[in-house]
Amino acid sequence: MAPEPSGGRLRYAIIGTGARAEMFARAIAVDHADRCELVALADTNPARVRYHNEALAALGAPQAAEYDAADFRHMLDKERVDVALVATVDRYHHEYIVAALDAGRDVVTEKPMTIDAGKCRAVLDAVARTGRKVTVTFNYRYNPLHETVRRLLAGGEIGEVGSVHFEWLLDVRHGADYFRRWHRDKANSGGLLVHKATHHFDLVNWWLGAAPEQVYAQGRLFFYGREAGLRHGYARDYERAHGSPQAEGDPFALRLADGEGLRRLYLEAEEHDGYHRDQNVFGEGVTIEDDLALVVRYSTGATMSYHLTAYAPWEGYRVMFNGSRGRLELEVVESDHVAPRQGGELRGASLHGAEAAAEQGSARVRVCPFWRPAYDVEVPGYVREGHGGADARMAAVLFGGDGEPDPLGRSATERDGALSLLTGLAGNQSLDTGAPVRVADLLDLTAPAS
Repeated sequence: MAPEPSGGRLRYAIIGTGARAEMFARAIAVDHADRCELVALADTNPARVRYHNEALAALGAPQAAEYDAADFRHMLDKERVDVALVATVDRYHHEYIVAALDAGRDVVTEKPMTIDAGKCRAVLDAVARTGRKVTVTFNYRYNPLHETVRRLLAGGEIGEVGSVHFEWLLDVRHGADYFRRWHRDKANSGGLLVHKATHHFDLVNWWLGAAPEQVYAQGRLFFYGREAGLRHGYARDYERAHGSPQAEGDPFALRLADGEGLRRLYLEAEEHDGYHRDQNVFGEGVTIEDDLALVVRYSTGATMSYHLTAYAPWEGYRVMFNGSRGRLELEVVESDHVAPRQGGELRGASLHGAEAAAEQGSARVRVCPFWRPAYDVEVPGYVREGHGGADARMAAVLFGGDGEPDPLGRSATERDGALSLLTGLAGNQSLDTGAPVRVADLLDLTAPAS
């Protein structure tokens, strides 16, 4: 839940003004302007800051003060910021979180909270040291489908949960997008087990009311990257799509010039930092995996088998819970295929759940009890766009001061951020060593802050 304003509206600043910042900026400055105000935007790239300010002006909202990221600490004081919202490249989250906490501000941060155990400990220590608050934006908790699953499990609909099977499919539009951007370098993102799967691991922790204890992982770069592209016949000889004749007709190439948002946020911003948003997914320099399997044991004794595929023909996920009184199944098809556009090319950028894909989708929650027929559970409020309606629902709590009771405990703290991160970090270490990893050996959350 959002902190209470001490006088007037809460003053927010956003550090990191890529595409994800748009949802936060609009929620603060437009949708919940009666309670909040966006007083500052900061980034290493001034073109991206300017784009967001112009977008706010087009919506009739006041423009925010513009800062270089290097002036973050000065910005907090000069603009009298109450809450800092961190949406930078993942590897830098902890720097701004800790700086804001030490400056006496609360923090809202995009997932993952950070990307390694040392940085995670720094955040936990800063919270203990300052007494300030960190909220991690696990928007999937606010999806009505996921809330329904939480209620059913907590209500004992299938008894005690013994095991979980979780399969997540990223299609060749969405999945490919992680291999065009800074995420393709594990040093920036921690890989998909950290950047993407932190959502999934948080859901399981939340659904089960449990903490991960041991993780064993297998995975590889099977589909993307130079070597795999050559092996499968997809490789083309270019570094980035814009201005590259070799990218013409490539269904995996992103056309930055085709959409105003991508063009202005990235193509026209390149002069400031040289960042290429449209790198070749079958080029050199990919250090993350695209096919990952885990076995996880939890503090309740339940186990999970998990698989993430980043090159699927359709997008969605299946989660199955096996319990002492039956089985609960969740199946979501976000898009049943990736539709071509004119010339056989894929539609521009990944949707990332912000809006519904044009292709067919569906969702079902099904309970399979012992001794009687299975039945579907109606889920009111579910929509296909906005991460199943979760973005708007989360924003209402974070920024709108939604004071309704929250028996589901959807608001995620720094501890929740750490617990979700630890499954991915243990998975990464298991990939390196080939052995199971005890989570407490990476970061013991019972240990006192230093």
